[in-house]
Amino acid sequence: MRKIIFLFLVISVSACIPPGRDYGWPQNEAVQDIPPTLETDASVFGQSPADAPPPTWTTQQVSPNAMVIEDGTYTVQAGDTLRGIANKTGASSQIIAAENNLVAPYIIQPGQRLKISGGRYHRVNGGETGIAIARAYGVPWREVVASNGLEEPFILRVGQKLLLPAATPVDPQAMSIEQRAASFELDIDDIVTGSQPALAENSAAEEPSDWRKAIAPVKTPVAIAAPTAFVGQFIWPVDGKLLSSFGSKGGGKVNDGLNIAVAKGTPIRAAADGVVAYSGDEIDVFGGLILLNHGKGWVTAYGHADKLNVTRGQKIKAGDIIGQAGDSGYVQEPQLHFEIRKDRKPLDPISRLPKRT
Repeated sequence: MRKIIFLFLVISVSACIPPGRDYGWPQNEAVQDIPPTLETDASVFGQSPADAPPPTWTTQQVSPNAMVIEDGTYTVQAGDTLRGIANKTGASSQIIAAENNLVAPYIIQPGQRLKISGGRYHRVNGGETGIAIARAYGVPWREVVASNGLEEPFILRVGQKLLLPAATPVDPQAMSIEQRAASFELDIDDIVTGSQPALAENSAAEEPSDWRKAIAPVKTPVAIAAPTAFVGQFIWPVDGKLLSSFGSKGGGKVNDGLNIAVAKGTPIRAAADGVVAYSGDEIDVFGGLILLNHGKGWVTAYGHADKLNVTRGQKIKAGDIIGQAGDSGYVQEPQLHFEIRKDRKPLDPISRLPKRT
């Protein structure tokens, strides 16, 4: 991962506060340069972030196919279903349900008049991810999530229609590379909510693999099922001096987690049982980054890794070594950036971790 030389770039980062301040956390003597000891395929694990398998959103190219429909109403006919009405009108079945206060199992009656919300709708094709769709149109994925009321597990379905933000360019293909970059900025929440490939309507997400079995990088990415039960108990991923605590730092700077000083090569351990949702370096500020999905809306993030010892879709147990700490990303010394998120919102990890002595 490329090093950032200019200090002003470090200062400008809001998600990862620059190191250097001593918040009084005692240095733990357990911090050692111990190499990981996983029984894994060396061709997949123990690699640098730059050599990690490509992210899911680069494997399925998205061609903009959005259609514009007008606001209107639809009178339910005998035999109609919500999905069938969506196909007839070109609107999203989820948005039709929300606009008309329909709840599962979405019972509708002949003669019932339904409000149809107009806008530009993209039809999801097999293997497309939310992030890739957003990039194809040059819009922030988080706005698509909000416009469509998407919820966990954030798995799209083939044929599903996504309402695009009103500010979506009419001809996204005419946008320059610079314009696309300016309109799309990847963050942790984007990966959590928009990196699962779309599934066929009646298919199920794939179960995660045993954590000691490698998932070949050439395998066609599929949606991975998340754990179904988690109570929100965590352990410390590393031992070290606290460089930056959670919350506002003034001047518009905010830390969504903790920054903990450790020696380069220090093993990073999973803070709880979970499934690897992401392992790579697509978010420059964090460098080598691992995201674990623990289920029930719980996610942990581990940034600035020098080595990644896991890949997407693996089951992980609390305490398993998932990587090695480093100084990748926008930092000047080896450390771990650690976050705990619940329902997409960052929480103060100190409130969820055991007290240190």
